[in-house]
Amino acid sequence: MPRPALTTALLLSVLLIAGCATKPRELMPTPVVYQAPNGQPLIARADSIATTPDLDLLFITNRAVETDAESPLPYGQERARRIAFGSAKVRMGQGLGWDALIEQSQLAQRTQPIHLDLGPVQELGAFPEEPYRITRRADGALLRDRDELVLHAAARERLQTEIQRRLAKAPKKEVLVYVHGFNETFASAAFTAAELCHFLGREPVCAFFTWPASSTGNFLISYTSTTESADYAVEHLKKSLRMVAATPGVERLQLLAHSRGTAVMLRAVRELALEAIAAGQEPVHLYKIDHLVLFSPDIDVDIAAQQITGMLSDPDLVTVWPEARLPRILGGRLTIYASPEDRALLVSRVLFRSRGRVGQLRPEDISAKAQDYFAKLDRVDLISYEGERTDLFGHSYFTSNPRVSSDLVQMLRFGKPLGKPGRDLVRTGPVTWAFPGSTRGPQTASGPPHQGPAQTGPDWHGL
Repeated sequence: MPRPALTTALLLSVLLIAGCATKPRELMPTPVVYQAPNGQPLIARADSIATTPDLDLLFITNRAVETDAESPLPYGQERARRIAFGSAKVRMGQGLGWDALIEQSQLAQRTQPIHLDLGPVQELGAFPEEPYRITRRADGALLRDRDELVLHAAARERLQTEIQRRLAKAPKKEVLVYVHGFNETFASAAFTAAELCHFLGREPVCAFFTWPASSTGNFLISYTSTTESADYAVEHLKKSLRMVAATPGVERLQLLAHSRGTAVMLRAVRELALEAIAAGQEPVHLYKIDHLVLFSPDIDVDIAAQQITGMLSDPDLVTVWPEARLPRILGGRLTIYASPEDRALLVSRVLFRSRGRVGQLRPEDISAKAQDYFAKLDRVDLISYEGERTDLFGHSYFTSNPRVSSDLVQMLRFGKPLGKPGRDLVRTGPVTWAFPGSTRGPQTASGPPHQGPAQTGPDWHGL
């Protein structure tokens, strides 16, 4: 990378830390699908949900309890060697009643600000500290400690009972799990999960998995330590998703992740799939994952492609399905939202000397060979956004841009496939789509753009 670009990236990294919001967090803009006067109603049936501005989220975390007496947060930036879970309330619009909140939530231009505040946080349970204790029999065999197993089972039952309690009140018998990225606190993760939940009509059981993604200190140290904390979080997220999916009454999981959290989520889902395959079971039946949505993925393109397609190239792994049939992992689709104008990902691209980040892909960066391959999977979509930047770094457009958030709502809440009314994106290739007005070069409604000069972007071969 040329030195001016490197300098710019490092300056941006400083701004990314220094620009960490000190002003009050406001509710994300209203997705286009809800905007008055002709939008869909935000709340379909008020009698089916708790009509209070506060939103009660389920949290799962491997953050350590905050030890700084001056911090208002319950969990801090250090790693814990255990999983804890509980209730986190997000207050929406202090002083606004329910009717006023819903009215303001459907306006393109609000007449009153809707501030978000973290309310009471209650830890409901925690799993034993890891690694779990073991014992050795007289014959030398290693066994899990029985008392530790009792504690684990009790924590799992408590978590699943809490999910069932929430399911009983939820219009949809599904659980949405959001995983955040770098430079996030417990509170900021809760705010994003609450925003998404609010604009999904508060219909699913809404949860967020929060890991110690450093938001303080020297940027280079913080980012590298966060990268390893992300690796550390994979095992905890995997265990959590397995227990959530096994909860009686859960019909589907909707999994959403942002930035560096996409690497955590993708690896956790891949490992769960491998577990199911090794046991001779269909992953989609065992874990009930419907949609897997990755926003602004902070992942190297080759690593992401390997994560997605690796098991397809390992025929010795899958031995119990007839005629080499491949097991199914998702009930719905893997949807990737990317923007070449995402300046935050420029930093990680420089630090890792990455050929490219998935979150910066353009449709033309995916070769015809890769497009055709992913099209055969019939489960993968890359949606590219190029246009007005609606947040400082162009990294949070899934909440800051009403067109992008509207597309997400149409998919998750209303079940609309790409290309149908409400999701009027332009098809730019077998698996690539773009928002109207944000594309470069000719497109067609059903095929890829005309192939021009050789591409200069990070071609996603991955095959």
